[in-house]
Amino acid sequence: MLSRRTFTAATGALALAPSAWAQTSLRGADLAGDVAILRDTYETLHPGLYRYNTPGEIRARFRTLTRAWGRDQSLAEAYLSLSRFLGAIRCGHSYANFYNQSEAVRAALFDAQPRLPFQFAWLGERMIVTRNASGDARLEPGAEIMAINGAPVRHILRTLMSYARADGGNNFKRRALLEVSGADSYETFDIFYGLVFQPGPRFRLRVRPFGATEVHAFSAGAIDLAMRRAQMRNGELSDAGAGWTLTFPRSEIAVLTTPNWAMYNTRWDWRGFLDASFNEIAARGATRLVVDIRGNEGGNDCGDAIIARLIDAPMARERYERRVRYQRTPERLDAYLDTWDDSFRDWGARATPIGDGFYRLSAEAEDEVITPKGPRFRGDVVILIDAQNSSATFQFANSIQQNRLGRLLGQPTGGNKRGINGGAFFFLRLPASGLECDVPLIGRFPLSAMPDAGLAPDIAIGDSVEDIAAGRDTAMAAALSL
Repeated sequence: MLSRRTFTAATGALALAPSAWAQTSLRGADLAGDVAILRDTYETLHPGLYRYNTPGEIRARFRTLTRAWGRDQSLAEAYLSLSRFLGAIRCGHSYANFYNQSEAVRAALFDAQPRLPFQFAWLGERMIVTRNASGDARLEPGAEIMAINGAPVRHILRTLMSYARADGGNNFKRRALLEVSGADSYETFDIFYGLVFQPGPRFRLRVRPFGATEVHAFSAGAIDLAMRRAQMRNGELSDAGAGWTLTFPRSEIAVLTTPNWAMYNTRWDWRGFLDASFNEIAARGATRLVVDIRGNEGGNDCGDAIIARLIDAPMARERYERRVRYQRTPERLDAYLDTWDDSFRDWGARATPIGDGFYRLSAEAEDEVITPKGPRFRGDVVILIDAQNSSATFQFANSIQQNRLGRLLGQPTGGNKRGINGGAFFFLRLPASGLECDVPLIGRFPLSAMPDAGLAPDIAIGDSVEDIAAGRDTAMAAALSL
């Protein structure tokens, strides 16, 4: 499953004034062609277009986008209306991908935006500081931000939710994307807050410092993109590794931490790392394995290699059917579709018509099951999860829970039990606007009725304001002490 972390954009600072966002003019007469291409592409190729919308609702949404793009406007306005349209499809892999935009679009829309001088988490609709980069002691972890530039933070959150991508009604995922956590080189909140609210070089804040009863009103200077990226937890994926670690906080407990599964552009031997890790776990005689996938949206199916060490017999991956909407892409669209694998343009005999505009997509026999691999771990298994788990990590957690291979601990996941779309992608390049949006090609559909929800943990654990202020990892502590 493609992750938003798959591609790395060039580092930029405050090279453009914010007013430059409004200086890029697009003509409505030209944008009409872009809407037609977008509509043709999504209606022809997208397997989940009608999973959460009726055809009539999708037609109405296209009419709304046609009206929005029917006038001359800035690039920022066009990007926002496109993002709102894609967000309404309610597919976590359909969005105007930050990392797949051209350098010119990234420079105009993303790189120059002023950014809040702190990281934060949402506890419900409360914005709680998790890391302070301002130098002001009132913004230390645990501080609650009440308002920014006169707008209550709950209003900011509710406004931005319509731009955040997620599957179905999974608002846990949308809210998680609108945190600033140091996990991404482009933070979703930074992008959409900047474009919608257009802040200046200083932020007027109303803040309740941790432990205080009174609210303080003061201003804080913005930071730029380079400073935001300098605070990233794990840095960028490289050939040296993906930040994976194996530790033994107690002699009987192994903790495998995997913050990133996007292995497309790295030569790092992650399979070899897992081989060595499970050999060491066996040699040490650990009786509990904690796998920490929090903050990890997905990427490659790395979880299959973990499950292979937890089973004694071949295991079916998941109880879902893979469907596509086409056998061969229409020639009229080929010029607008980029991808890393041109086999996606022609499924051939792998795609069998099943009616209602769908084709069942077969897989190689070895891809249908996970084959056991030694050494087998037979102890207690705990998987730490959160709302970012929405693609390959959602599938991994779902397999663990369905097959009772371990316990899920933490917060509800992203993704959706009704199935997600991904696995193969086109990058749709709209010629007049210069904007890109991702088009997932393979839909996974459950074999029986499922709720519109992510996975609920077997053991629910969440942080409090006090935990954040103290820097406590409550989920990990629970996993170690079960």
